[in-house]
Amino acid sequence: MLLKIKFSLQRRVHLAQGLWLLSWMAVIWGGVIFCLGVYLKTELLRRAEVMDNTEIHVVPDILMLVGLASIGANWLASRACQDSLDPSRFPRWRVPLLVWFSVAAVLCCLLVAVFVLSYALQGSLEESLKVGLRNGIRFYKDTDVPGRCFQKETIDRLQMEFRCCGNNNFKDWFEVQWVSNRYLDFTSKDVKDRIRSNVDGRYLLDGVPFSCCNPTSPRPCMRYHLTDNHAHFNYDYQSEELNLYGRGCRQALTDYYMELMNSTGPAVLSVILVQISVLVSLRYLQTAVETAMVLEDPAGDSDGYLLEKSVKETIEDLKTRALTMLKFGQVDPDDPEGSPEAADAEKDEKDAAPTPGS
Repeated sequence: MLLKIKFSLQRRVHLAQGLWLLSWMAVIWGGVIFCLGVYLKTELLRRAEVMDNTEIHVVPDILMLVGLASIGANWLASRACQDSLDPSRFPRWRVPLLVWFSVAAVLCCLLVAVFVLSYALQGSLEESLKVGLRNGIRFYKDTDVPGRCFQKETIDRLQMEFRCCGNNNFKDWFEVQWVSNRYLDFTSKDVKDRIRSNVDGRYLLDGVPFSCCNPTSPRPCMRYHLTDNHAHFNYDYQSEELNLYGRGCRQALTDYYMELMNSTGPAVLSVILVQISVLVSLRYLQTAVETAMVLEDPAGDSDGYLLEKSVKETIEDLKTRALTMLKFGQVDPDDPEGSPEAADAEKDEKDAAPTPGS
């Protein structure tokens, strides 16, 4: 037996009582994990317009799934702790506890996966935001196009809330036409010259939307002719600290979401430790009570253990059982009784056999 411990009746009672409290602690932590998943999912959905894919949603989805499963599984564990003190009620938990141990092990694995994915998906998040923000800036002017009319408001609110400008920086706005043709005076010489100077016939200018302006700057907001030193008094494009947000929105959003996901790390680790503690303690309680019942001495001492055999032997037993289950229902071609020819021959013999009335 692996890690065998001797349990007296009083020790089993104390173990059951402590495990009952630990199980309810795990239920509360499961609720916390579920709420974290819901909050992270909500924050991701709020910025879905500037994301190109939804791979990052796997983190909050797993958190919500594990949170709900943890609540249910640990509530069952608390019920098993109560029935462990009654020899007439505990035997009914023999099969459910086998399922419970499997579910608890899967929950721990999923929590470890969430912890790893929280850091591993940073590259995918950055790429998703890069493409999504690039499209959002491109469609900023399409306020009259169905399906894109919300992009201007989304980008403006995003830049003001996160104090950022453009995808990488404010110069991204120089590369797109962000003013709709509806608001351009095509009789103006300046508008005609700008459109003609562009190969694609777009109206490009060295300016940015109002939402890029930093209200903490002492200088009034300058949004146009940002690269023209003569357009503004006492202004140098190369050395002047522009009164615009210097950070790109991709970096701002990446930092925000990674901070959210990384903040779940301590909570996830806590749940893993609590869940493993419940799993190990319940295993000791189960084996100690079952050993006492086998000895037909519920009030006497009994042995509790994690595994009945060594780790290697346990793995071999599990492999054997799995192979047996896979072979169940299959016909062995070397077995003459199970072959189709044998079945046909048996049927012919029954047809040829005389009936009792003949």
